[in-house]
Amino acid sequence: MDKPQRGFWCECWTQDINDETGWPALRASFDAYSAPQADRWVAVALRTISPALDPDASDEAWAWLYDGRIETRRALLRMEPCTVSVTHASTRITWTIRPVVFLPMAHRQDVELPACAYDFKPHTTD
Repeated sequence: MDKPQRGFWCECWTQDINDETGWPALRASFDAYSAPQADRWVAVALRTISPALDPDASDEAWAWLYDGRIETRRALLRMEPCTVSVTHASTRITWTIRPVVFLPMAHRQDVELPACAYDFKPHTTD
């Protein structure tokens, strides 16, 4: 990748809904380069975990797989962010998909790094 490329940044978060002071925990992330790839990541996760979910959460998962996925895909094609959530017992599982532009990075295997790589000075606390 030698120039910026549009895509989607996908994340999966969990949070205990009974813990008012608890922060969500990032469980997984994925870089997708198309809307189908992004919503497929969520669909595969939901299909994988659905047998372990309680009946209500399983119903939420399958409702999105059958009906909600179409709207998610349409929103992604319009480059709009999307969220899919299910609640199992006291845990909310949330997948987020956001449009992004992936920027090319300097390749570390090159013989010579760009000049700016040598300008970095670590922050010290004096």
